Amino acid sequence: MQEMTPDRIEALFTSGGSFRFARWSGPMAPVAFGVDDATVATLRAGLSAVGTLIGRPLADADPELGANLMLFFCQDWDELREVPDLGRLVEGLEEILTRLKASEATQYRVFRFNAQGGIRACFVFLRMAGAMAYQPADELALTQAVQAALLWGEEAFAGRSPLGLLPDGRAVLRPEVAAVLASAYDPVLPDASEDAALALRLAARLPAE
Repeated sequence: MQEMTPDRIEALFTSGGSFRFARWSGPMAPVAFGVDDATVATLRAGLSAVGTLIGRPLADADPELGANLMLFFCQDWDELREVPDLGRLVEGLEEILTRLKASEATQYRVFRFNAQGGIRACFVFLRMAGAMAYQPADELALTQAVQAALLWGEEAFAGRSPLGLLPDGRAVLRPEVAAVLASAYDPVLPDASEDAALALRLAARLPAE
């Protein structure tokens, strides 16, 4: 298990030199588009596992939005331009898709926040190309669940996946990632903060090695 020092934790929530932490203020109510029923079930299992870890069991619906965690799967970014009303849900969708296409990206997340800064919705865009197209569904589900559960920094998982493999080949959360997730949802902590000192509070809640 990699030691999660306050500096390492701070880096997980830093983008462009600025610290920003945000977690869901309520339960996630997921829905997936562009995949078959079997994949939907696998996605929900991964999301449910993370929801249980953080003490936010999945909901069937959000009172305000219906679904507040929407996952869109496509083969080409232009496909998302044809999704009815998606442009009304995601501000600047055309510009986002243009950038994703130009950079040949395979994933992108858009978060929406409540007045207190907590996460109230997340839109996940996945282009099934390259290595992602060959990733087992259970690994993909768990990875996306982790990345949607918190507002991670841009480089949080750039060099290393949040998952590890057991001897039997099963994918699981790396222990240090699971520990950070669990500590981030301590009820005493705020749903959002831009104070890097929060990293010290998160570190203090990690289990002793």
